[in-house]
Amino acid sequence: MSHPLFRDNGSHEHLIFLEKPDKMRLIRTICLSLLLVAGLPWAGHAAAVVEAAAKSAEVAGKTEAPEGLPLYSVEIARIGPLPITNSMVVTWVVALALILFARISMRKMAEVPSGSQNLCEWLVESLFGFLEGIIGHALAKKTFWFFATIFLFILFLNWFGLIPGVGTVGWGHATEHGFHLTRPWLRGANADLNMTLAMSMVFFACWIVWALQTNGIGGFIKHIFGAKGDTAGAMKVLMFVVFLAVGLLEVVSILFRPVSLSFRLYGNVYAGENMLEAMAHIVPSLSWIIPIPFYFLEILVGLVQALVFMLLTAVFTLLICQHDESHGEVHH
Repeated sequence: MSHPLFRDNGSHEHLIFLEKPDKMRLIRTICLSLLLVAGLPWAGHAAAVVEAAAKSAEVAGKTEAPEGLPLYSVEIARIGPLPITNSMVVTWVVALALILFARISMRKMAEVPSGSQNLCEWLVESLFGFLEGIIGHALAKKTFWFFATIFLFILFLNWFGLIPGVGTVGWGHATEHGFHLTRPWLRGANADLNMTLAMSMVFFACWIVWALQTNGIGGFIKHIFGAKGDTAGAMKVLMFVVFLAVGLLEVVSILFRPVSLSFRLYGNVYAGENMLEAMAHIVPSLSWIIPIPFYFLEILVGLVQALVFMLLTAVFTLLICQHDESHGEVHH
């Protein structure tokens, strides 16, 4: 069944926005996804075990508190049993800003877009065209809502963390060396392992659903463990054993994907924010100018990390959803 956002021109389907309800459907889906993603730090609060261990070690004097950005986010409030950390506040602010921008931009739609509507439609169409060239038209239509949401959310979370005041304004106390900040109100969301781990786990759940929808349970198992190629006799038995071992290694690789995805994004963002803080303290009297070149670098890094996360998850999805017989069709 053809998606209402797409029209078949006889040879190929193209992304063509038709009427107002069709234009709004994809934007609303992304906005809903942003609302769900904004609550992910609570879902990923398993990483709090690591944070609690680090805090306990510092309190007990087993380790020294690290200079610069702490490894863990700071709890600034609580709703019943649920903690609210400074990184959660950033996720909510960015998600709300993106949703409001989309709603305001698409509120009064014109046939010839201009201003914020033009920017909004350009983002959606450009992202879809980019993904279509990598994972194919059919798979892009099916999964675009997730990849577009995750790319935009990671990108603007990374850039929001560069705004002056994020991580530098909050509660603290005066010391002989000046004011010491102990509980910043805001923290870069992707510098919190809870957030990156939760996004990775959501992708892992979506990946399993898409894989089972495409292959079925039997096809999914065969895709991982099945022998490739046509063999017979003793060679067929040998290839079965070889691909069974390869399949076991593949299972281990699949299970570690959420870990590698979360730590890759967390490590790069955390290191970037620590670098900015270190540059600001090299010469205190010039702390307002020395970090500026590194801010431009971090703007680029923020874009690259959002692209890397989206592309890795898209390629992982393509590998499990494509079939040898339709390989050419997927890469049309």
